[in-house]
Amino acid sequence: MHNVQRKILVVDDEVKIVEVVKSYLEKNGFNVIEAYTAKDALDKFENENPNLIILDLMLPDMSGEEICQALRKKSRVPIIMLTAKVEEEDLLKGLNIGADDYVTKPFSPRQLVARVEAVLRRSSDNIAPLANTLSFYDDELAIDVLKYEVKKYGEIVSLTPNEYKLLLTMAKYPDKTFTRDELITISLGENFNGYDRTIDTHIKNLRQKIEPDPKHPKYILTIHGVGYRFGIE
Repeated sequence: MHNVQRKILVVDDEVKIVEVVKSYLEKNGFNVIEAYTAKDALDKFENENPNLIILDLMLPDMSGEEICQALRKKSRVPIIMLTAKVEEEDLLKGLNIGADDYVTKPFSPRQLVARVEAVLRRSSDNIAPLANTLSFYDDELAIDVLKYEVKKYGEIVSLTPNEYKLLLTMAKYPDKTFTRDELITISLGENFNGYDRTIDTHIKNLRQKIEPDPKHPKYILTIHGVGYRFGIE
């Protein structure tokens, strides 16, 4: 993918910082969208679908952490936080709510561009989620990635290892349609001995466990003729 196709949403209430960051990113071929408030940032995220967000921790109408949490309920988009806070506790807290990386002010614009490149590379190469907990529909369904736990309405759901891998793979990429072969390779490994239709059995069992109404699934959707996708609309 060429840089020119990649959109970066830069969110900061300091105009000079946005201008400097925009200038350096554009020199490196990125398409930059500006936002100066949290509301503006959330609107532009919905409308522009950026590939990465550079987000100031301190905004006038909402904290960067709150924006991060709001975004993480619906997206795995990589987020780099700009912060004047250097205390380790603050950094760890930010990473726990889903920030992918940190740059502390004052920063070198060149360093920031390098971080953007690295995070985009990592997010496309690595299927690790960008948050420790993935939650959907106000925590109706929640996946704790560190504890390997899945909860439905706050109650732990007992999944087999294969069911868990399938669910996590799809939940990390909402709205991506996976073929059965992809799900076998990514979730169950190349050495998986079953037939591709074995995936259908796993999906059926998974729906029984996580869907409010398994006959009318809202999480694991069948895309006829292709495979499955995780839907969160």
